[in-house]
Amino acid sequence: MRHIRELLDSISTGIVALDANLQIVALNAAGQALLETSEARCIGQHAGSLILHSADWLQKLKQALSNNTPQASRGVSLVLVSGQEVRVDIIITPIVDGEGPFRLVVELTAVDRLLKISRDESAQHAQETSRAIIRGLAHEIKNPLGGVRGAAQLLAKELPNAALAEYTDVIIREADRLRDLVDRLLGPNRQLDVQPLNIHEIMEHVRNLITAESGNQVVIKRDYDPSLPEFPCDRAQLIQAVLNIMRNALQAAAPNLDQCEIILRSRSQRQFTVGAKLHRLVCRIDIIDNGPGIPADLMPAVFAPMVTGRADGTGLGLSIAQSIISLHGGALECDSRPGETRFTFYLPMDTRDA
Repeated sequence: MRHIRELLDSISTGIVALDANLQIVALNAAGQALLETSEARCIGQHAGSLILHSADWLQKLKQALSNNTPQASRGVSLVLVSGQEVRVDIIITPIVDGEGPFRLVVELTAVDRLLKISRDESAQHAQETSRAIIRGLAHEIKNPLGGVRGAAQLLAKELPNAALAEYTDVIIREADRLRDLVDRLLGPNRQLDVQPLNIHEIMEHVRNLITAESGNQVVIKRDYDPSLPEFPCDRAQLIQAVLNIMRNALQAAAPNLDQCEIILRSRSQRQFTVGAKLHRLVCRIDIIDNGPGIPADLMPAVFAPMVTGRADGTGLGLSIAQSIISLHGGALECDSRPGETRFTFYLPMDTRDA
């Protein structure tokens, strides 16, 4: 039985096993992630308890059970108990002569997830291309900047009137400012200092920083999964990534910080694909705020450098956060509408290939 369990959990498709009364007998890891539930909570429960508005879902199951014939449905919308809607392909297979409690095996494949994997791959390639362009552009900018700064320093020494040094000081300061801007465009410029860490310690550190920055006005709610194990990551860089995202929420809420609410949520997900790589186990972190949302015209380029909706913004915070998450082999996503902006990042907890 243990080998069957390991086999089920290694499958990236959601598997629900039901008995003759449509009670749940088994639910693999991918199914738990897709349906946003746990096997311990579902075992012995009726299949109708998995989703809301379950009449069509139950009809398909009953028909397959009574006819003893497989059924397949494409692009079916299911509303989970959490209220989340998912689109799935469903294959229902009766077990006619099988021994044991299994009478129906239901395979659930998230259509949205397949499309998302394709989009993630395209986004990853686009990001790598833009980073290569930025690196080349930064090299071309920094070289002449160094020359301009050096010439200004030499000129300052030769000026006959010390009062004129004010102008060379301006040149030097602006050259330094542009150099710093280019360095920030390049993102993290050092190798990861990886060591096993608890992701909640990082989240709590940033929560304390944001609470202090907001003068204790912002409400920050925590919904952590205490079972998450330690996994290899760079503490300083992940703090920077989370801080950039949460500061975005503060800036969007200003000046009404007392009305700002941020939710920090952690979960584990099994058999999850990041880019083109399937991971056995990933850590999912959601950072959700109740701000005005990101303008629709900015959403397609929300992680691009220099893209910002604020007059005083640099548009580098989210770009840097994405670079840091990518260096960890993870992915950063954003979904936004008025009243709810959700940044989600996935970090592999098993560094070996699945």
